[in-house]
Amino acid sequence: MAQKENTRSEKSELHPRNKHRSRYNFKQLIGASKELKRFVFLNDHNEESIDFADQQAVKALNKALLKYFYNIPQWDIPKDYLCPPIPGRSDYIHYVADLLGSSDKGRIPKGNKIKVLDIGMGANCIYPIIGHQEYGWDFVGSDIDPLSVEAAKRIVDANKALQGHIEPRLQQSRMATFRGIVGAKEEFDLTICNPPFHASLKEAEQGTRQKWRNLKGEAEVKHVLNFGGNKAELWCPGGERAFVEQMIVQSAQIPKKCLWFTSLVSKSANLRSIYNALINANAFEVRTVQMSQGQKISRFVAWTFHNDAEQAEWAKRWKTEAKPKEDAIKLEK
Repeated sequence: MAQKENTRSEKSELHPRNKHRSRYNFKQLIGASKELKRFVFLNDHNEESIDFADQQAVKALNKALLKYFYNIPQWDIPKDYLCPPIPGRSDYIHYVADLLGSSDKGRIPKGNKIKVLDIGMGANCIYPIIGHQEYGWDFVGSDIDPLSVEAAKRIVDANKALQGHIEPRLQQSRMATFRGIVGAKEEFDLTICNPPFHASLKEAEQGTRQKWRNLKGEAEVKHVLNFGGNKAELWCPGGERAFVEQMIVQSAQIPKKCLWFTSLVSKSANLRSIYNALINANAFEVRTVQMSQGQKISRFVAWTFHNDAEQAEWAKRWKTEAKPKEDAIKLEK
């Protein structure tokens, strides 16, 4: 029998501003999206739930959550692309909002004066959606997969609230993080990233099978790679450690074009190497923010090349009128 999520308790470990701290109210969610109804059943605790091992059920839940909580009526992803758990994604956004606020005496900046770069946005476009709908920030989302970029564009085009505020861009170089994406006259208040977790295709396949064992039991393991996530989303050479360290090196090449660089780090064993990379990059300040969802512990590492005075000066921009958008001039590759 599939293991079902226990929704009895409040998710008090989530960020205080996270809209998903309470258990799912399936009656409200079905009211927002009728598609969810056929996936809901009574679990062993006689409470409404879904089978979280069913990709279609999880996608229907996401559609309902996005429509009910974020006023996004149109959302879809291509088959076998990553369908992320929204509560955890929301936590990252709220914690980086606190991070930005720390540069301005705790005042969290809102509105389209704030520009955020989502590295590896994915087809789901979840972080830009939540970030814009919660705080009004404008986003650029980069991805090396053309299908992901096109899928994200379709989501933006289909939802009036997102139009003009989220710009998906194709990263044509697998070796570049910022070059080819960040314009020569462009600056960002923040970068976010959920890096590929696995170091190889084989490791990703093993991880997929383990997920199926956890959710379905040994007898029902399915030998498929795509438990929500294509190759670019699931793995890269060297895994998340190599990805984040490359990002750190390249962030040092544009140290003053962004206030705070951040990245999720799933494996705590990778932190020591990442900290060493930040020392070598001469980051002025490094922070590690821990997050949790149930028994799962996650964290993100944040770094800046701006000293305290420069951070305060940067934050003054947030109090001025937004300037008209200019066409970004791409850096030469």
